[in-house]
Amino acid sequence: MPITDAARFVAPFRVTSGAKFSLADYPTNWLGGHELTKDEGKALLDEGKVRLFDLQERLYAADSWSVLMILQAMDAAGKDSTIEHVMSGVNPQGCEVHSFKAPSAEELDHDFLWRTAKVMPQRGRIGIHNRSYYEEVLVVRVHPEFLGAQHLPANGPKPGSPKFWAERLEAIADHERHLARAGTKIMKFFLHVSKDEQKERQLERIDDPTKNWKFNARDVTERGFWKDYMGAYEEAIRATAADHAPWYVIPADKKWFMRLAVMQAIIAEMETLDLKFPVLSKEAKTKLAEARKALEAS
Repeated sequence: MPITDAARFVAPFRVTSGAKFSLADYPTNWLGGHELTKDEGKALLDEGKVRLFDLQERLYAADSWSVLMILQAMDAAGKDSTIEHVMSGVNPQGCEVHSFKAPSAEELDHDFLWRTAKVMPQRGRIGIHNRSYYEEVLVVRVHPEFLGAQHLPANGPKPGSPKFWAERLEAIADHERHLARAGTKIMKFFLHVSKDEQKERQLERIDDPTKNWKFNARDVTERGFWKDYMGAYEEAIRATAADHAPWYVIPADKKWFMRLAVMQAIIAEMETLDLKFPVLSKEAKTKLAEARKALEAS
């Protein structure tokens, strides 16, 4: 069953206004009303790779737009594997992945948007940010003690106060508005995994020797802040969801559906750009004809 309308397929997960947004309205194991088997989902994912490759070629050839994908999630939700499975069919020359972990000393000596701003995708390219500036209103909000290392000036609101977080969210919204106006197609994904499913995946990392390297004991500690994290995610999505920078709250308990939904969201957003291969001018076509004659005669 081919997906003929990617936008309709992912419409249940797309958030463009935070006015009435609540995470409680987005189950982690929901399929958005689509009746699919796992095998059907995998087949549709492969079909989507072909379409995404075509869109990427057009993006590169047109050289007018850039695409920014932001992936946010709790540990073990599947950010890395989603990037691997969804983007495996694109040309790596036109796609860059940046993973953001704890900020370096240099990054802490700049404003919180700096480290991501310097690696934004150029025109014609796809940029994937595995975590992003949203960490500053998620992890840092849950652990405000991290603000002590940021050398913040004393002329702003008290670090960690409600006004402080409101201003950071406002800065993000302004930043994304600027990027969109400058020609960046933004799409943000929250891979919404349940606490129970996360537990199963973390246990698997402990029990499977080939996955031991993925396990971090700190992630178990962070489970104790689950409610705080969900509150921070909800607030961030409410404050920054917009039609020019939509959030997709993707159910992540079933990995195969999560990957398919992310794929279809990327296709849907890129299709809005109406990407076309450049059309040569009459003069350029004449030169091509002349070049052809020269080649044939050589």
